[in-house]
Amino acid sequence: MNVFDLFPFLFVLVLVVGFLANAIRILPEYERGVLFRLGRVKKVRGPGIVLIIPGIDRLVRVSLRIVAMDVPSQDVITHDNVTVKVSAVIYFRVVDAVRAVVEMENYLYATSQLSQTTLRSVLGQVDLDELLANREKINRELQEILDRQTEPWGVKVSTVEVKNIDLPQEMQRAIAKQAEAERERRAKVIHAEGELQASEKLAQAAQVMVAQPMSLQLRYLQTLTEIAAEKNSTTIFPVPIDLIKIFMDRWDQVKKSD
Repeated sequence: MNVFDLFPFLFVLVLVVGFLANAIRILPEYERGVLFRLGRVKKVRGPGIVLIIPGIDRLVRVSLRIVAMDVPSQDVITHDNVTVKVSAVIYFRVVDAVRAVVEMENYLYATSQLSQTTLRSVLGQVDLDELLANREKINRELQEILDRQTEPWGVKVSTVEVKNIDLPQEMQRAIAKQAEAERERRAKVIHAEGELQASEKLAQAAQVMVAQPMSLQLRYLQTLTEIAAEKNSTTIFPVPIDLIKIFMDRWDQVKKSD
């Protein structure tokens, strides 16, 4: 057989191989293919082997995995006119491949831009203290707004997290002073409460000593014992309280006679 007689068979074989290479698509488990036939949406294919007609069909791949997208740092002016830089991260996935391809030219870029504008608009309505204290509430509000606006695109926003808040140096110093003043206030309140409790206990002790005069003498002796236990050069001359009481009574009599 002449070699030139094999050319038609080789030509047909090359055409078949080229046709199959363009007609067979393999989609992994996390992808779906939106099939366009003559410009119209036919159906969603995948995962696995997908056969298309070259030149007539066009297959657009769409990933169904969750995407973690960083929201760049945004300059935000809060409701109380404080300028801060806020960055966030959003987690979303495609739940409707047809709408993600047909309704939006680039759903990744659109979701990124929408998250930036929503972050600025929502944080501009809250005060700085609320932004620092109620971050979970703000995250939930951002997630609900983004999910509602991306639903027509077939995109589901599952989580939004504000991850970094950069404050100006002047505001950081002001917050530090405020925290220091708050701790000093708490310390003074605790000290005052301790003094109040101590005075109440002393008043109760005084009532007991008035009812039992000998308790004052016992307390006096205990004080002498505590002083003597320390290593010092203090010289103590015990004076009976009864002796002092005699002079005090006489002094009271003298004052009354005058």
